[in-house]
Parts: sequence; C-alpha cells; structure tokens
Amino acid sequence: MWQVASACVAADVSIIMQASNTGLTGGSTPDGGDYPGGLVIISTTRLGDLRVIRDGAQVLCQPGTTLNRLERALRPFGREPHSVIGSSCLGASVVGGVCNNSGGSLVRRGPAYTQLALYARVQPDGTLALVNHLGIALGDTPETILARLDRGDFSESDIDPATRSWAHDHAYLDHVRDIDSASPARFNADPRCLFEAAGSAGKLIVFAVRLDTFAREEETTTFYIATRDPARLTRLRRAMLSDFELPPIAGEYMHETAFDIADVYGRDMFVAIERLGTDRLPALFSAKSRFDAVFGDGRSDRMMQWAGRFLGDHLPTRMRKFRARFEHHLILKVSHDQVGPTRALLAELFPGDSQADHFECTAQESAKAFLHRFVAAGAAVRYRAVHPETVEDIVALDVALPRNTLEWEEHLPPELESKVLHTLYYGHFFCQVFHQDYIVRKGTDPLRFEHALWDLLDTRGAQYPAEHNVGHLYIAKPELTEFYQSLDPRNQLNPGIGQTARGRHWSSPSPHGDGCT
Repeated sequence: MWQVASACVAADVSIIMQASNTGLTGGSTPDGGDYPGGLVIISTTRLGDLRVIRDGAQVLCQPGTTLNRLERALRPFGREPHSVIGSSCLGASVVGGVCNNSGGSLVRRGPAYTQLALYARVQPDGTLALVNHLGIALGDTPETILARLDRGDFSESDIDPATRSWAHDHAYLDHVRDIDSASPARFNADPRCLFEAAGSAGKLIVFAVRLDTFAREEETTTFYIATRDPARLTRLRRAMLSDFELPPIAGEYMHETAFDIADVYGRDMFVAIERLGTDRLPALFSAKSRFDAVFGDGRSDRMMQWAGRFLGDHLPTRMRKFRARFEHHLILKVSHDQVGPTRALLAELFPGDSQADHFECTAQESAKAFLHRFVAAGAAVRYRAVHPETVEDIVALDVALPRNTLEWEEHLPPELESKVLHTLYYGHFFCQVFHQDYIVRKGTDPLRFEHALWDLLDTRGAQYPAEHNVGHLYIAKPELTEFYQSLDPRNQLNPGIGQTARGRHWSSPSPHGDGCT
C-alpha cells in the first residue's frame, strides 16, 4: 500500500482510502468526477491483521481489520472492543471507526479514539511521509516499519506503555456526566476528539491504530422501561449520571413508531441474527449485495419482507404488553453493583401505574430487547424498498443534543408533519444522541424538508452529525475544516469531504450546492 500511495502522490493523483465502506454519508466513496489529477481508490480490506498486545489490554489493528473479527479475537481474553454489536455486525472496520469518531451504545466509552497510530501524510511539497506514533519500535525507514508491522516482527519489549498517550477517550466518563453543560457529549466536529488519525476522515493514510480493550462484564442486569411521560426518562438520566458512581453500561431508547416499524420490517433480520449469530452476518450482507447487483436494488429486501410474514412472533410477551400501553421505551443495562440502586430509582420513577412501568429482564428478554433496538436502524430502509409507490425517500439524521437538555422529544410543526409517513426516533439516550429517520411522502422534496429540519435543530443547540461524520452530505464545521487542512495541506486525500474545497492546497471552492451545516 505504501508503494501504491507513493506513486499516486508523486503523480499528483487524488486518493480515497476505503475499507469496509459501511458509512452512511458516503465519506469513503467518490462524489462526482471532478477530482484534481484524477482519482484512485485504495481498498484496505485485505490488510486485516490484528495483534492482541499487553496481555489483552490493547490491540494493534491494520486498516482492514473488522470490528467483528476484533470481537472474536478478544473473547478468549475476556475482553471486548470499544464498540460491540451495532456496526460490528455489518463488517465495519476498526480504523474506519477511529477515523470517523464513531460512537456506540456503551455509555462509558464515548467515541472511538486513539492518539497511537501509524499513518502517512502528504507534505506540502508533494511527498509522502510516514509517521510512527504507535509507541512501538519498528525501525527507521518506511519499508522496514511496514514490513515488520506486516510480519508482526516485534516483541513486548518493543512496546512503549505510552502512559501519556490515550488509546481511548479517558475523559468521556466525566464529560458525559456534566449534565448541566450546554454542549453535546459527543459529535463529529468536537475539537476535543480530533487528533491525528482520530477524526481524520480519509485525510491521512492510516496503516495501523493501537487501542485499549475493555473487560467484558459477565454479571449484568437489564431493565425494560416504558412511559407516556418523557420527563421521567429525563429524571432517570440525570439521576444516574449525577448520583451513581458510574453511568450505566447502556441505555437505548426507542419511540413507539420505531418499535412498530422494526417489529414488521426488521423481523427477518432479527430472526437471522438470533439464529445465525453476529459472526455470520457480514457474509449474509455480502450475499445480499451480490444478489441485488444481479437482480436490481431492493429485490432482496422485498423477497425477505415477504418471507418474514411466515415467521412467528419474535418479541417477548412483556415487551408486547408495554408497547400497547406506552409511547417511550428504554432498555437499560447496569453492572452487578448498580442493580440495587437502580431498582430503587425505577420503583420511584416507573412505579407500574398508567403513566410508567418497568420490569427486570430475563437473559432472553434482554437479548431480544437489544436486538430489536438494533434492527430498528435498518427498518426505514426496508420500508422504503417495500413501498416505493408511497415513499419519496428517507431523510436520516443523527443528532447530538446538549447535555443539559430537559425536553428532548421532537415535535414537528404541522407543515413538516404533513410531509411525513413515519418518523423513527431511536438512539443512545444517556449520551443524548438520537437517530431520526423521516420516511417522507411521495412528491416531497427531501432536500428542502431536510433544510427545514436543520433550522429546528439549530434552535435547540443540537450538533449534527453526531457519529456518522460529514461524508458528502454535511458541510464540515469550521473547526473540522481547519483540522482537515492541518492534516492534508495539499488536499490530495479525500478532497471535497464535508463539502470543502476540492482543489490542491484548498484553493478552489467546493463544486457542490448547499449541504448540512
């Protein structure tokens, strides 16, 4: 990869680095054909080696390493990566997560982040320089460093403990608990988490990252919570973040519409994951992509939706009963030592009356509840594929609200509400990060609709995107643009990302029209 990248840089060709290409905003794909010097896409999917180091406390990942593979490699050590389930099921790469500050469902861990990386950057004079900030002694020349990395030719004595460098976001625990702050807990343009490879979005050529791993908690308890009163969920969030010794492990929110759409349009995916396991899911998605390439987009979705009608009820009875009674649903997972205080708090806020209730999940109910929340992420896409005659498109936003937000529930004005068939709200409640999928009616202009949504979000102090990064859909905020310019002063890597200038040395304006801001 070093030789290919060096040749492209010397020839003044624009470069896009691409790993699993699972991003939702197109950040690792071309946008148009007007790239200075032409364009080469360098795929890293075959550079998938990883090394578990320091007795499992850390891991060294090459650019093609997938989260799914990393999860499996860490299981014998009783450890897990920054992100579990979620995007790991889709074959997303570890390095892609770091380069896009990807978030996740685990409240205590924050965005994917490291200060320990091996990367190449394009110098202003048009040469390529390799920078080894891994904290691992691999040699002095690019060829030696990369050859030893490929062979795994290093020992524990070559690894600097690097105690002053972070391999995850150490500050996030305190940061997310600052419930009176007027800024969001995490979002892609947050300068706090932009450092070299972290947040680089293709403006560096990343060869490896070094990351912390986390002890897998075996003794956990999950509570299923539902209410008609969103203020009760706010009180729960603020109390657990401010009064408990640690935040909960996870707290995943679903609105009733997201529950219903996922129930009908995510059922087959739910059953596939439950029966086949997450390890086989990347192969399933690969087969689906090959099928659609031959028979047309959406054909596999419609076939699977038809077949899903013959599957039995996949959700627990108690979840069904709560859906019939309540609008807002929260799946809360806590550590063993948090169970007692959590039970007491839930008994106070969700006592089992007509306004709010909760139950303590069995292991099976817990697994099904989190899986139901997971399949909600693809339910809107399935709905669009099945109902092309009534759906114009999906407007999908991921939004980070300020940590001091009390009224987090969105209420669309009538002129926007009338253009929507269904709105799906779901997300990472304790981080106040919400995924909002608007299935808009046929004949609606999705771009104009989205612009109107931005205005509403701006009045609420929201930041967006929260964790999907700017790609080609959003305009990079000034702080993010300055970071990109510092990494790639020649603008030869992923030029135009975030609707920025595409010319060399950032000399020309973006050829695009308005995007997200």
